Parts: sequence; C-alpha cells; structure tokens
Amino acid sequence: MVGNGITHNVATKVASVVTTAQNHIAGHELSLFAMSDQKILEQIYGTHVHADESFDDDSLFVIVENILKRATQIVDKIVQGTQVHVENIEEKTPKPGFSTPLCTLKSIASEMQCKPPGEEVAHSTTLAILNKLSSYSWEAKAVLTLAAFAMEYGEFWLLAQLRESDRLAKSIAILKRVPVLLKHSDQHKRRQAVLELNNLIKATLQVIECIDQFDKLSSYDPKDVPGLAIAMDHIPVDVYWAIMAVVACATKVTILTSDEVKDHDLAPFAQKIHYVLNKLKIQLIVCRKQIEEAEAYRRIRKTFRTPTEIMEVFKALIFTKDNVQPLIDGSTKQMVKIDILRRKNVLLFISSLDISDDDISILKPIYEFTKKENQHKIVWVPVVEHWTDDLRKKFETLRLKMPWYTVQNPAPIAGIRFIKEEWNFKGKPALVVMNPQGKVEHSNALHMIRIWGVKAFPFTKATEEELSHSHRDRWVGNVVQDIHPSLPNWIKEEKYIFFYGGKDNDWIHQFTRKASALSNDPVFKEAKIHIELFCVGKGSKGEDDHGILGHFWSGIESLFFTKGHKQVDPVTQEIQKLLSYKNESGWAVLSKGSSVLLTGHGVSILRVIEDFDKWKDHVKEKGFEFCFKAYHEKVRLATRPCCRLDIPGSTGKVPDTMKCPDCHRSMETFISYKCCHIDGPNAHH
Repeated sequence: MVGNGITHNVATKVASVVTTAQNHIAGHELSLFAMSDQKILEQIYGTHVHADESFDDDSLFVIVENILKRATQIVDKIVQGTQVHVENIEEKTPKPGFSTPLCTLKSIASEMQCKPPGEEVAHSTTLAILNKLSSYSWEAKAVLTLAAFAMEYGEFWLLAQLRESDRLAKSIAILKRVPVLLKHSDQHKRRQAVLELNNLIKATLQVIECIDQFDKLSSYDPKDVPGLAIAMDHIPVDVYWAIMAVVACATKVTILTSDEVKDHDLAPFAQKIHYVLNKLKIQLIVCRKQIEEAEAYRRIRKTFRTPTEIMEVFKALIFTKDNVQPLIDGSTKQMVKIDILRRKNVLLFISSLDISDDDISILKPIYEFTKKENQHKIVWVPVVEHWTDDLRKKFETLRLKMPWYTVQNPAPIAGIRFIKEEWNFKGKPALVVMNPQGKVEHSNALHMIRIWGVKAFPFTKATEEELSHSHRDRWVGNVVQDIHPSLPNWIKEEKYIFFYGGKDNDWIHQFTRKASALSNDPVFKEAKIHIELFCVGKGSKGEDDHGILGHFWSGIESLFFTKGHKQVDPVTQEIQKLLSYKNESGWAVLSKGSSVLLTGHGVSILRVIEDFDKWKDHVKEKGFEFCFKAYHEKVRLATRPCCRLDIPGSTGKVPDTMKCPDCHRSMETFISYKCCHIDGPNAHH
C-alpha cells in the first residue's frame, strides 16, 4: 500500500519542514487564521510529490463516515442525553477486497497523539502529516488523516458505550482513560467542551464529503462546469484546514482525558472550518447548476437535431422540465396553452429588453399578414439572465405594445445558451423561423424583413436567396423607399439619384452645391438626363434626422447580412463599400431608379464632380453612366481610400475574413466599442 512507512530521507525532510514552520510562525505575530490562502499554498505545495490514483480513498471514506456518524451520535446520547436511534444511520459498504492501510493510519495517529495545544503546534503537525502523505491525492490526504483520528475516537466511544456490560471493554476503557472524561463530578463541567469537539468533527466530516463530491464531478467537461476549476484549484488549502481541524480535535481529546486542566479553544478552528464548509457548499450549488444547464443544453441540441413537432421543440427551448407555462396572447391579453403552436410555423422574436418601438413596428405588418392565413405564429422570447423588479416592469411595458404571443412569467429561459451559441444571438433582435416539425428555416429573418417586408414571406432561407437574386443591383430602392415621399416616384421614373451623406457638414454643403450645378448643366438638359439629389438623414434646416439615419443604416446592415456570407459579387461589394463609409466625412451612391451604378468615398466622388469639365464632352457620345463610372474609377485608383468596415458585433454571426472592397486585399480584424446614437439621443446601443 502506498505510503506505508517513510524513509530516512523523508523523515529528515519532515523534521526540517516542521522546524522551519515553527521558526517562521514564532517570528511573526500574524495568526495562522489570518494567513492568506496564497501563503498557505506556498508552504504546503512543497509537501506534495504526486497523486497516486490507485488508492481507494472512497472505500476508506465510507468506513470513516460509518464510524464518525455513529460515534458522534453516541456522544450526543451519552453527554447530551438526547434520544438518538443510532441504528437509523444508513450503512455504507466499502468495495469488496478493500484493505485498510493500517500502518499509515497508525503513523498518522502517532503524529497527532499527546500534542500540546496551540495553533503553531497544529500547523507543524499538519505539515508533518502532509509530508508523510506526499504521494497521495489531496482528497486522500484528508481522508487518511480523518481515518486515523476516527480509529481512536470511534474506539473511545465504543468503549464508553460497552464498559458497563462487557468486562473486557471496561478494562480497555480504563487504559484509554474513558472514565476520566465521564466522571459524574466533571461531566457537567466538560459537557460543553465535548459537544464543541463533536460539532467540529461533524463539520470536518462534511468538508471532506464536499471535497469528495467535487472529485466525483471532475469527469465533466470544464467548459460545461467552469465553477469546478475554481473549486479544484482551492482544494489543497481546504485539505490543509481539514487536517488542522482534525489535529486540533485529537489534541482536545488528549486534554479531556487528562487530569490536567489545560485550555485549548476550538472556536478559531470551528470558525475556519465552517467558513470553508459554507464556501464549498455554495460552490457545489454553482457547479450543480452549471451541470444542470449543460445537460439541458445537450437535451435541447438533441431535440433540434431530430425535431418531430414544433410544440415539443418550443417546450424544450423555453421551459425547464415539468414547468411548462401558458403564453400570453397580445391581441386579447388572455392566457393560452402552448397547444396553439401545434402544427404551425413559429416565428420566435428573440430580443433583450433594450428594443425600440421601431424594432416592434417592423413586425406588425408581418403579424397582420400572417394572421389572415393562420399558419404562422409570432412569439416574443425575452432573453434576460437575471431579472429584477425594474426589468419586470419594463417587460410588462414592452409586452403591451405587442399584439402577438409572449412567454409568460419572466424567468431565465432554458435555452439561453443554445440561443446564443447556435443562433449567434448577441443582444440585437432576431427572428428565428421554424416549420411545423420544429426545423429551423432561418436563424434570423429580421434582416430580410427590414428590406423586403411581407414580400419576404414565408421568411425562409430559400426566399431570401430568391429575393437577393431577383433584385440584384436594385437594392437601394428597398432601403430608401419609405423615408421620403418623392423617392418612390423618382425610382419609378428611372431618374438618376445621388444619395449622399457623411459626418462632415462642410463636405455635404460642397457636394450639394457642386452636384446641383452639375445636374443643371446644359449638357444634361440637352440630353434630357434628370439628376435628383437626396441627402440622407438631413432635415430641411440641415439638422441630423436620427430616425432616417438609423433606418437607412439598419437597412444597409441588413443587406450586408443577407449577402455578406455568400461569394463576393459586384453587388455585395458595393453594399460592403457603402457600409465601410458609414463613419466617413462623406459618401455618395449613384443610382438609376432602384439600380445602383456605384458607391463612392466623399473624396473621390467629389473630385469627379469637380472635374466635370474634363469628361463632360464625352457624355453625349458615351452616355452619363459610362463617363461618370470611368472617371470615378480613374480617380479612385489615384486616391486609393482603403476602407474601414465596422460591423455590429451584436447582430449575429459575422464573416471570419473580409477583403477590402477598394483594393481587394484581406482586411485586418479589430474589435471596437462605440456608441453612435444613430437612432437618436435616447437610443439604446
């Protein structure tokens, strides 16, 4: 058996460590109980050589538990006089063939016997024991020490119980000084001390039991149970305090069976061991909750891999086991059973509570449209991990604005991790579309609904592909048609339109003045070419209209996400280019009706207009489009305004790599945190 006996070298090492520890403590007034965990670790790690996993500490702990639970109940019965049914304790059995490491236990017991009281002695004794057990796991060190104590403590109270009825027990009890502790004259005086000792033993047993439970949890994936690593890193210090407590208990037994009156206060040890116990219990709760969540996550993933019916998939995602709640019908404010989802297409509107009226209004036409055919149901799923009274009030306020269904009774939904990891939810609203069998048809249809509205019905990936292909370069009309009453007519009449904007008002004034002059040039009048100007996000007095700005850039971002993961084509490139100009001093898009001809950086696009005299003579022969695009390409190559692309990280999955739409090299990746307030001063971003 590993650890039976110690060599001369180890004995020398023990003596050296004990002497060093005594000198160290003697030279400092700081109590051991105030010593930092790091300091304790520094002292005890030197005692640990390796962990022999072949030792069956589980079987030994079963025996120790059986002994101490019975012994402590006998103490309660004899000393306290309570009626205890010892036979009610559950009998646990060690594994067949388990052999007790008796020599090791006796060696540990000898270290603890007849030691004078004091925390310095307890500390040096603990280090000596740890050195003797250097080749055992940390848990086994604690179990072996407790077993050595249990061997003596259990025998003591067994003799106390049998000494009146068994002559052999009576004689051995005298040798063990049992009568000294049980003298009637001293019993009342010593009762409190015995009970304090008993309670400390019980608490120490619980500490080691908790350590054992952490060891059993160590088979779980650390990614699923991050709390386990925190606990396991701290186990050596917890074992140190458990052994210190056992050593203190052994010293207390020596004093209580002695005729001498010595003071040995167990209160500091009890206080420390209860602190350790509470900390371990709390961490166990954390770990078990994480395990429960991990198992729920696995169940949800399994359900989604083999879906059969939408209602079952919905239940697995939203509710914990046996806690299925009704939904709230926003149109009637009544509770309805989730059966209303059976055999329906379900649109999960997933969001945090930081959503705007605009986010809600986007879905209202969809709700009205789907209500008629009654095959699609919208359900709001608020994702909140820690609810407060204020958040519940905010939830109620938002819920009243929604005519569709809502998950009732705010609580963290079961599938938060699944929603975040599988559907890339990062805070911004998303619309997950599932068919009647529970299969996901689109992990976020909100982008295409922003662009195409009810035309995107039935909101599947296939529909998105079809719409993207059919509209191709006619994407700007879908983004801008609702932001000004003149735009639909301009688009219908196939006029040339400059959409422009930027952060620099001077650039905007320059562009407006020079582009107006260009549009009124006789060359265009003669060729009957009509050019309109539309400054995005500026009011009649030149002030920023944050509502229009927010609507426009949300639309461009949505276009990017409907196209951004596909093979880059000229259309996708123009959208990417425009998005990269969002925070530039100036930018412009030239379209003919709804068809985009080009997008340009403020520097290059303004240069083309300023140099109109250099290329206007070719307009009559080659056409406005050809001349403008050709000259712009010439300017762009000369200026090379390589772009920076800011993609909202909260919108979902973003491409891993991206090529610059101007120079076509791979772009570097950065993470930036910005508050743009594009939806107005009170917007939440």
